[in-house]
Amino acid sequence: MNSKTIKILSTNISVEKGTVKKPVDVIELCGIGVEGDAHSGTWHRQVSMLGIESFNKFSKQAGREIKYGEFAENITTEGLEIFKTAPLDRFSNKDIELEVTQIGKECHGDSCAIFREVGNCVMPKEGIFVRVIRGGQLKKGDVLEYHPHIFKTLIITLSDRASIGEYEDRSGPKVKEAITTFFEMNNFHFSIKNVIIPDDAQKLEKLITDAGLEYDFIFTTGGTGIGPRDITVDVIQPLLDKEIPGIMDMIRMKYGMKKPNALISRSIAGVVDETMIFTLPGSVRAVNEYMSEITQVLRHLVLMLHSIDAH
Repeated sequence: MNSKTIKILSTNISVEKGTVKKPVDVIELCGIGVEGDAHSGTWHRQVSMLGIESFNKFSKQAGREIKYGEFAENITTEGLEIFKTAPLDRFSNKDIELEVTQIGKECHGDSCAIFREVGNCVMPKEGIFVRVIRGGQLKKGDVLEYHPHIFKTLIITLSDRASIGEYEDRSGPKVKEAITTFFEMNNFHFSIKNVIIPDDAQKLEKLITDAGLEYDFIFTTGGTGIGPRDITVDVIQPLLDKEIPGIMDMIRMKYGMKKPNALISRSIAGVVDETMIFTLPGSVRAVNEYMSEITQVLRHLVLMLHSIDAH
């Protein structure tokens, strides 16, 4: 089987929460999840999925064969370790499209049927949850294609001198290094583009405008001070749909306590459509400081922006 597809081994339903689900011939996926299932609703955990790859490991631990639905999963799959997917990844065929919203969950303990028997459960670590983007019927033997979400990042260094090669840009690569570590730690698929432009308002605005919905993240470095060529904040702030002042305020205060010059930065963060934008100072040290704080909240920002209420 192609590693980018999963085969449906079983479709399962329960009418009460905390009970095992029973295999049924077919399930109807709709805007709130699986019709007739206890876990359907207008939330991000509409449908649960678990791979046979996880079943097999747990069956050895339990000392018996585990039946489909016993982990309270709606869909039992084969062909991919689905717990290695990430939020916003999708599974689809010509009729159905499902979007990953959560990997694992809090175990219900004594209220979980399989936990009461064995004293452990695989769902909290290896089960996943999806929401229905496009509904339809799903049954045993159907195949869904796996489409990872590619988090696209644009890094813009603003520097008159670096743009003409007078010195090497070091802040842009530092942003790339930090965001790459974040993506890898979160198992996100990603692509990153670095560009260098002079401190030119028209060129910056065109870059941001042309980016449109293509990028998930845009980071800029340089141009956040008060000099005559520091235009980054002045260009980007009017373009934002929503500003996120708390992030940059906290960073300024945290590092400004020891280095008052850090308080001079006018860095901002915000959202344009579904693109998050962060304007960072131009020094390598400042980039390290800012990115160490930003990456701590970045995953939560992604979930919030895409209406995944995973508090």
